[in-house]
Amino acid sequence: MKHTISLLVENKFGVLARIAGLFSARGYNIASLAVSETLDPDISYMTIVVEAKDVKILEQIKKQLNKLIDVITVTDFTKKEHVDRELVLAKVKYSAKNKSKLENVFKKYVGKIVQHKADVAIIEAVGDNGQIKSLLDELNKFGIQELIRTGKLAISN
Repeated sequence: MKHTISLLVENKFGVLARIAGLFSARGYNIASLAVSETLDPDISYMTIVVEAKDVKILEQIKKQLNKLIDVITVTDFTKKEHVDRELVLAKVKYSAKNKSKLENVFKKYVGKIVQHKADVAIIEAVGDNGQIKSLLDELNKFGIQELIRTGKLAISN
């Protein structure tokens, strides 16, 4: 089961390494990680997605995260109401004849063509995991040449 955890942490050197070390020490791979400053530049917000079958070990990790001096708060969104989104940038094959078809794809999704040249368009899209998967299925019909994803961001309702 995938778990989404957010942390408010002090924006200091080495904090990310210590936090990642807690997960790797227990053999958990971080599936997604997003970090950025908050309104206060001395505090950063982290969203971590981790696959964990053993909930007891995940609970132990959360307890240990709370003990780290640089960690201010730990929130597990797994069973909480929240909104999550992911940003995708993709290069797809582009031509004048498929321009309208590509634009029609974005009538179903929150996305747009950011830039296009003779044979390539760069698209930007935002959505939850299911929406992003559906969009990528649609974009595969055009030919995805390159794909970059931000990872999940989450905020409580």
